[in-house]
Amino acid sequence: MHRRLILAALLASAATSALAQRPLLDSLTQRDASRGIKDALGLAAMNATTRLGQSNGFWGDAQVRIPLPGLLGRSQQSLRPLGLSRPLDALQENLNHAAETTMPEAGRLFVGAVRDISIADAIDIVRGPEDSATRYLRGRTETRLASLLRPPMTRALTQSGAFTLMRTALREVGLASVTGNLRAELISFSTAKALEGAFFFIAAEERAIRRDPLRRTTDILRRVFGS
Repeated sequence: MHRRLILAALLASAATSALAQRPLLDSLTQRDASRGIKDALGLAAMNATTRLGQSNGFWGDAQVRIPLPGLLGRSQQSLRPLGLSRPLDALQENLNHAAETTMPEAGRLFVGAVRDISIADAIDIVRGPEDSATRYLRGRTETRLASLLRPPMTRALTQSGAFTLMRTALREVGLASVTGNLRAELISFSTAKALEGAFFFIAAEERAIRRDPLRRTTDILRRVFGS
């Protein structure tokens, strides 16, 4: 019985190895596909978070600029035509700059998440649409990444003075009584929107790698997506 168990384990190991090396497209193996997808997503994540981590990375780009949530946003829109939204406008800008400072940590979190992609999933991603790797990453990791990014976002908002600005703004528009309730909302909303912006540019980077040979900066990327 013991010998049979050992033999079965050896056969299973050999089968797994053979599966990983089975040709996918011409000389491309499944293991190559996995490495290529991880390289592509890792590169895309670092490029995206580096871009967003620059000065005005969020604030200066209307595609990813983070609005104010809920009551804060509605108040801002109502007061703007009256010329009274300046305190809330300042809060929004401050919030975006705080999000920019969290991007180095977000980049590290993304790279860590990319390591978990399985060989089987990588095959589907290679054969899928231009943003399939990004959609896979988002579907599998967004909730966990939001939880991990929330503490850095809280620190960034605190250190930037966003909560002080929020209290001042609410006092000036007659909403000081709701300050406590909005703090948690501001943290959660900022974290979610920061990740949304990162995924937006990761998808753009993935499309560029798939379309443009010059963006394939490693040998494995050229093997997986063509030279």
